Amino acid sequence: MPEDSCTDYPLFGGAISTTFPRRFQDVRNVRQVPDHQEVFVDPVRDESLIIELLDLKVDVADSGSATWFLQDLANEPDAEGTTITEQSAVFEAPGLHYSNMPAVITTSVGQMAVSKGRHGREA
Repeated sequence: MPEDSCTDYPLFGGAISTTFPRRFQDVRNVRQVPDHQEVFVDPVRDESLIIELLDLKVDVADSGSATWFLQDLANEPDAEGTTITEQSAVFEAPGLHYSNMPAVITTSVGQMAVSKGRHGREA
């Protein structure tokens, strides 16, 4: 399969942006998405990208926070076969702050099998 062509997508009103395959479609015109989420889907492949601003979890290290939240997301609808395939290092986001602390970013990529009937409003 040839590589997907990619495009830039502004997120959270243009505060940040990212690049990913053009085949993903923004779902805001189809359904309501919380202000702290950006959701894109590829209906042909039944895949989705969810970009979410998360709360600080003081009992979870920054280096494991993205994986912790992804696993928590998988546990809620009893997802089966959840696999974490990639996790980034932690890095500081210049210009972003939480109270008087600089914001940090980490990412986690995973795969899970969730029946659409089991994850309710996330369907």
